[in-house]
Amino acid sequence: MPDYPKGITVPAIVDVPSGAVVTNDFNQMTIDMCTQWSGVQRDGAPDLYPESLVDEIEAVNDEVYPNINNGVYRCGFAADQSSYEDAYRDLWRAMDWVSDRLTSRRYLVGDHITLADVRLFTTLVRFDAVYFRHFKANRMMIRDMPVLRAYLQDLFQTPGFGDTVDIQQIKEHYYIVHEEINPTRVVPVGPDLSYLLEEHDREQLGGQPFGQGTAPGPVREDERPPALTEC
Repeated sequence: MPDYPKGITVPAIVDVPSGAVVTNDFNQMTIDMCTQWSGVQRDGAPDLYPESLVDEIEAVNDEVYPNINNGVYRCGFAADQSSYEDAYRDLWRAMDWVSDRLTSRRYLVGDHITLADVRLFTTLVRFDAVYFRHFKANRMMIRDMPVLRAYLQDLFQTPGFGDTVDIQQIKEHYYIVHEEINPTRVVPVGPDLSYLLEEHDREQLGGQPFGQGTAPGPVREDERPPALTEC
C-alpha cells in the first residue's frame, strides 16, 4: 500500500510481473531456499539444512530466534522498563547459552555451517555497531566475549559472510530509520570493528565450513561492500 506510514517488511519474495508479494515469512523462506529451491543452487552449494540435523537446528533456532534475533528488537522497542528488562534478561541468558555451546564446537550444529549459524551471524555481526547502544542491549560487546568474538571472526572471514556485509549501510539504516529511538538521526562513526579480521584459531575445533560443498566465488566488484577500515 503506497500510503502505509510504517517501515517496509523484508525479506520478501515478490512476483516480478505482477508486483505481488508472495510471502514475507522469513523463517520458511530460508528453509525453502535450502530445500525446495535446491535445484537452482550453484554447483557445490553446501547443504545448510541437512535432513539428519533438522531437529537439532530447529531446537537451536527455538532458543536463538525469540531471545537473540528478536530479543534485541524486544529490548530496543520496549515500551516500558519492565518489558525492556524482561527482554534484556532473555537476551543475555540466550547469549550465554550459545557461548557455552560454542566453547567446544566450531559451529552450532554438526561439523559445518548450517542455517543455525547463518541466522545467529546476522544478529552478531550487527551487535557491536548497532544493538549494543541503539537497542540498549548493553551488557557486553561481542568483542569482549572471547567465545562469541572468535566465532564471529571465524564466520566473518568465511567466504559469503563478511565479504557481503556493509557495516556503514547497517548503521545508517538503524540510526536514521528509527527516529523514535534516535530522533537526531546522527549516525555514530564507531565502533572499531577491525577485530573481525584478526586471527581466531577456531579451526582447532575441527570441522569444515562448507562440509561436502565448496565455497562461493568472490563477490562481484559492483556489489562489494566497503572495507571495515572505511566504515
